[in-house]
Amino acid sequence: MRLLGEDFQNPVLLAAGTCGFGKELEDVLDLDALGGFVTKSITLEERLGNPAPRVTEFSGGMLNSIGLANPGVEGAIRDKLPWIARNIRRAKVLVSVAGHTVAEFHALIERLDDCDGFIGFELNLSCPNDARRDGAPFALDPDAVAEIVDGCRRRTSRLLAAKLAPNDPDLPGTVRRAVDAGADALTLTNTLPGVLLDAASGEAELGAGAGGMSGPSLRPSGLRAVGQARAVTDVPILGVGGVFGPADAVAYARAGAQLVQLGTATFAAPRAATDLVRGLQRWGRRHGVPSWEGLVGANETANPSSGVHA
Repeated sequence: MRLLGEDFQNPVLLAAGTCGFGKELEDVLDLDALGGFVTKSITLEERLGNPAPRVTEFSGGMLNSIGLANPGVEGAIRDKLPWIARNIRRAKVLVSVAGHTVAEFHALIERLDDCDGFIGFELNLSCPNDARRDGAPFALDPDAVAEIVDGCRRRTSRLLAAKLAPNDPDLPGTVRRAVDAGADALTLTNTLPGVLLDAASGEAELGAGAGGMSGPSLRPSGLRAVGQARAVTDVPILGVGGVFGPADAVAYARAGAQLVQLGTATFAAPRAATDLVRGLQRWGRRHGVPSWEGLVGANETANPSSGVHA
């Protein structure tokens, strides 16, 4: 499918933070069989991440507080991005960037824009694990969103996808600000903030205390966010949150997402993404749907205020 000036061989991508920089999964699945993937978020400085334990499970999914552990921009340029440029041929790659300040986002774009191997950037504006103003992400400050996106737009001609938050009380308004400032696409959504407590001790199960909730429990929020955004903009949307099988991906398409990303599913089953590619082909044949594009936005009963209904 032709989207954002690129030919995506299928709509399935791996979400940021779930596949490292690609090389980490090269012996597990064929990355070039996917539509693409998003790298781990890159920050200006190297980050070692939050204290262990960083991941815990519950009946509805997973809670994580990785803390954006990454080699920093210089380490990524030296050790990570060259592998992508040498080895990835068909899958489309987005580089995720994250910063503590507006200026850090702009500096990252300036430093990375001349590198090879990727088509654009995903702006991680909504990570609940990042420390800024007591943990409040940029995505909950529309002025900051606009300032970051506008500055990044001025520094690159590459694709910019703004990754927004599911707990934004005015997501449609933030979507408008991001698009008006120059975002080419939207990634909806990031994890929801949450905490799990040990019943015996009352202590948090994660070393950092709170974390980001993902998995099947996130899917209703993700679908609602995609529906809300589709009601106010026609830019491409990358739907993410609780995608585990073909029916989940199709639900995102019907809500208005042109592409989908897998996250927690990859932790549960490392080959989940390639299984989904094949599963979507079977689903299409079984239901007489010749193309993925025919599904996108097909749900006419999407209600931005209350969710997406079957």
